Amino acid sequence: MGYKADFYRSILRILINSMSFAGSGNYWDKRYQKGRDSGEGSYGELALFKAKVLNEFVREKEIRSVIEFGSGDGNQLKLAEYPAYTGVDVSSVAVRMAQQTFQQDNSKKFLTTEEYKGESAELALSLDVIYHLVEDSVFEAYMERLFQSATRFVAVYSSNCSGLMTDSPHVRHREFTRWVKERFPKLAPPKIIANPFPIGLRQQETSFAHFFFYQIDVN
Repeated sequence: MGYKADFYRSILRILINSMSFAGSGNYWDKRYQKGRDSGEGSYGELALFKAKVLNEFVREKEIRSVIEFGSGDGNQLKLAEYPAYTGVDVSSVAVRMAQQTFQQDNSKKFLTTEEYKGESAELALSLDVIYHLVEDSVFEAYMERLFQSATRFVAVYSSNCSGLMTDSPHVRHREFTRWVKERFPKLAPPKIIANPFPIGLRQQETSFAHFFFYQIDVN
């Protein structure tokens, strides 16, 4: 009886949260307006892990330019070592925050999704974004933009599963690798780097996301 009651309470909570959810873009703009940040993944040990992996990849592959879709408040970027960087975000509030943080750094520029005009880079990044793309149309447009903007590599840090229930209206897990395989069948399977702090390992600073690296410039 207790299990069933908990289950129905969880379903009710999901329905209530969903009814108050006005869309992905709206959620993040309001989140930043309230003074909140990009989330735990952009801070602490998870941020350090992501920075280490990406900085090593940029050096190893001699990447000269990076574009990120979902650049957020810019905190993760503080740890980055990129020769040239363009950050694109759906939230104009986040873009202004990042512009202010890096106003003295001419190697970085920031755009809203509306301002994006097809800019490209050798490496396109998506970090902790895909599972926040709740609407199918938003997900499709984002993925097309991400892969079309890369001239050499795409790096995704995300979960890669579908059907995982969550009571957070701004979270929807997807098996995005299936989309990539269907849309770009000639691409080799991604190189995967697992994050060292998976869900269930401990109570804080864990993630259900891992790195997926795709090579785009293949013959």
